[in-house]
Amino acid sequence: MKTNILALLLALVFGFLQPLRADMLYLKNKRSLEGLVKSEDENSIELEVCYGGTVRFQKNAIERLERSLPEEVSEIRGKWLMQKMNSQVRIERQRREEEAKPRRIEFSQDSHSIVLPVTLNKTVEARLILDTGASLVVLSQGIAKKLGAKIYQGSPDIKLTLADGRQVNARFAVLDSVKIENSEARNIEAAVMLEDARDERLGDGLLGMSFLKHFSFKVDYRERRLILEKL
Repeated sequence: MKTNILALLLALVFGFLQPLRADMLYLKNKRSLEGLVKSEDENSIELEVCYGGTVRFQKNAIERLERSLPEEVSEIRGKWLMQKMNSQVRIERQRREEEAKPRRIEFSQDSHSIVLPVTLNKTVEARLILDTGASLVVLSQGIAKKLGAKIYQGSPDIKLTLADGRQVNARFAVLDSVKIENSEARNIEAAVMLEDARDERLGDGLLGMSFLKHFSFKVDYRERRLILEKL
């Protein structure tokens, strides 16, 4: 009796220790692939691989197929799902850690202005003047036209006060993204200068606080670098 119980316990322990085995596809080119057979016809086999992708093989390229036990399939799918979720969490954590690292961005200096290369809405390159006194990102008409009228179409007109105290007409806009090298912020409020407010001294525009408020920032004039750290 004791011997039978011991044998049963050993069998259970051995069963738990056995790794789950998916379907194994062995190819004639000596390669092999693990997955779960999703479909099969007379000419081919479609194999589902980890994370939900599928690969189809012609049967004339297959040497043999070793199938998993039916009761293992749901466990394998559950294991794959857990691996996928863990991978997504890890990738997101790495992305956040990378995003939080301080970025040192070189700038050019024209007279007393700091000029930075900026990418708007992932497509349009501009050179904006750093202006901590500007509440919004301000764009010239030329840059706005490159972005397309949809960024400000139907938006209200606003009054903008420039550094010299002048008030000019502008149109409120929202940018999908503003990016300086690897530092990016989304849904950024902006103002588009209207034609009658053109000011060549502003160039492409101003990089104001609607972008900068997303970062802890410091200007290193000696090294000519802007240091940005995501908040």
